[in-house]
Amino acid sequence: MAEKGPDDKQFSRRDFLKTTGVATGGIIGGSLLGGFVGFNMADSGSDTAQNDQGTGGDTAQQGQENPGRIFFHNDAEFETISQAMERIFPEDDMGPGAIALGAPYFLDMQLAGAYGNNTKEYMQGPFREGEPTQGYQSRLKRADLFRLGIERLNTESNDQFDDDFSNLDGEDQDEILTRFQEGEADMGVPAATAKPEDFFGLLRSATIEGVYADPLYRGNRGMEGWKMKNFPGHQHQYIDRIDTGSFEEIDPQSLYGGNG
Repeated sequence: MAEKGPDDKQFSRRDFLKTTGVATGGIIGGSLLGGFVGFNMADSGSDTAQNDQGTGGDTAQQGQENPGRIFFHNDAEFETISQAMERIFPEDDMGPGAIALGAPYFLDMQLAGAYGNNTKEYMQGPFREGEPTQGYQSRLKRADLFRLGIERLNTESNDQFDDDFSNLDGEDQDEILTRFQEGEADMGVPAATAKPEDFFGLLRSATIEGVYADPLYRGNRGMEGWKMKNFPGHQHQYIDRIDTGSFEEIDPQSLYGGNG
């Protein structure tokens, strides 16, 4: 192999990042072919517009305070789960809470789909109590477990405070949720079917996911969850920022093309 002469071009890491940044932007923003053949920065706007139409989400509903419900048709159920999510991620001086961020609508959409129906999971017997490392083990679909959990939240609230969960003050709501978290609440079914701590774990996870998921999934309204973390979201490329020598704050961007 011939040695490289002094005039041979050296391909730096920065050159590599800039080149692959163009390619990556093509893959995300347009088609694979368009990313590698005939890439034109001036034409990228039209490619983005076409991509927005193919995301599969209704961009007209993104960021709406009430985008409509799919799973929760009962107002009382939705209010109960919304209040529970708000106690897990409450509004404070750092920013909005779960309700303002649309996390309950995120959960509503998930429970109506594959997540709520355990579509891609084995759901046949034998049903035995599993180990903590084995994950979700209930014979109930998640949608059914959430409905049961909401019912038991209200039952527990009436037993302890003679009122439904959504009518309690914050401290009393926290006490009820703590009983579920620590496995002290009564789910009204055998432990092999559903445990209170399992319901609380799913509720907490869904709340956090709804706060920080892409707004395409109806949570993280206005990308305020990302803004609290200074997370840039789904940028198509960083080619115009690689050569800057200072830290840059980047407005977050959603999968459907919205900017914060």
